[in-house]
Amino acid sequence: MNRIKIVGLTGQSGAGKSTVSAYFAKNGMCVINADEIVKNLYTPDSVCLKAVSGVFGQDIILSDGNIDRPLLAKRAFSSKENTHLLNSIVHPFVTYVFMQMAKQAQTDGKSVVIYDAPQLFESGADVFCDLIVSVTAKKEIRLERICKRDNIDISRAELRMSAQLDEEFFRSHSDIVIENNFSIEQVELAAQKAAEAINNLMR
Repeated sequence: MNRIKIVGLTGQSGAGKSTVSAYFAKNGMCVINADEIVKNLYTPDSVCLKAVSGVFGQDIILSDGNIDRPLLAKRAFSSKENTHLLNSIVHPFVTYVFMQMAKQAQTDGKSVVIYDAPQLFESGADVFCDLIVSVTAKKEIRLERICKRDNIDISRAELRMSAQLDEEFFRSHSDIVIENNFSIEQVELAAQKAAEAINNLMR
């Protein structure tokens, strides 16, 4: 891990981080997605899934051995304490897998990896990032996106949002901030400028 540079990509739920991440990947940047790592960790009989179900209830495991994601989300996002508890269980697993993937990327000749992680700060992963990019958006826009994306009502969306870090935190702890209050074209233009800045800073 001496040569490869790590860029943390994060932001509040509904801000549009996935749009920026997709732009980076489409333009040839190596992107490692924390959510994809989590999905792979939640396989039947995995150590991670057993640890989570031991805290949040055996009934979050379906009859086929897979996780009941809506039920886990309902319990984990019911309070900041529960959200923190889930994070404290899952994050060490995710960080370990990410490090293995980053090492492989370095072996493959990559000089920079983008770590797409919604819980970048909460997991402590920011400490090993050389640069941090955060995506922000107005509260009402994020609220609408979350409801539509996850098919939940406003009250549940607001509960999720309240369990997260506020926008000012992301702004004050990031090297680059992308505002996603506009059209997809404008956001991609901002992502392009961020990619150029990343390449310049990583030289």
